[in-house]
Amino acid sequence: MKNQFTQTNESVLARLSSVTHHYGSVLALDGLDLEVRQGEVLGVLGPNGAGKTTAINLLLGNLRVQQGSVSVFGQDPGALQVRERRGAMLQVSGISGNLTVRENIELFTSYYPAPLAVANLLSMAGLEDLSERRFGKLSGGQKQRVMFALALAGDPELLFLDEPTTGLDVDARHRLWDEIRTLEVTAVLSTHNLAEVDALADRVIVIHHGQRIADGTPAEIKSHAAGRLVRCVTSTLPNEITQLPGVIQAKVRGRHLEVQTTLPEDLVRNLLARDEELVDLTVEAVDLENAFLSLTKESP
Repeated sequence: MKNQFTQTNESVLARLSSVTHHYGSVLALDGLDLEVRQGEVLGVLGPNGAGKTTAINLLLGNLRVQQGSVSVFGQDPGALQVRERRGAMLQVSGISGNLTVRENIELFTSYYPAPLAVANLLSMAGLEDLSERRFGKLSGGQKQRVMFALALAGDPELLFLDEPTTGLDVDARHRLWDEIRTLEVTAVLSTHNLAEVDALADRVIVIHHGQRIADGTPAEIKSHAAGRLVRCVTSTLPNEITQLPGVIQAKVRGRHLEVQTTLPEDLVRNLLARDEELVDLTVEAVDLENAFLSLTKESP
């Protein structure tokens, strides 16, 4: 399935053009085109193995281009001038566990010509009370906050965020979201948390089988998914209704049955006839997760 949404011509800070990449006989990217436009938060979505991590690593200069072209700020992604202007919050780090939070941040700021002040970085990441604690003694969520501060150390123009809120509790997650919203920086957000993409991204790209299959605002991506989402608490199981007219997909999430359907009224009548004790019934617009599942299910 080809890209379904229109493109515009804003200033492009980073670009993959017709990029194909293999790991041995495994095709990771298949002629992928991707643009990161100035001032936006770009959400990059895809199932495991879709190629999104390969795309991000190419933009970071961590992989050599096999076929096609990659540029960041109009230069090779690995160039020193590029690395000084971008920051990255990744899942793999070489942070010293023996240094304190403050010492690690001071070390990272020394790598850049015009870094942010250490005090500002501690505040932005909510680390003021942890500044003298050794990195190795921190919890997983606390380490994530340090990684966020380190990604901002050089006052980047382009920021890569890979699963930025992994390990954070709800309050810390929303605080980090608020901080990302206030940043005047172009960002690329790669995450499995679709609510995070919906909350932060101006534009979303969906990658599947190494190809871009959708590109648009979260609202545009959601509008692709047909029908409505019916949710309820019921004894009816998904496999009992998947063959009903209009049903696109059905699943259980927690206590609720969730059904995406193009015929919500017919479905509700059927569910009530099957289970008179059905409760907590809602009918609502399809969310980003269901739109994503619909897109990747349709793509060959």
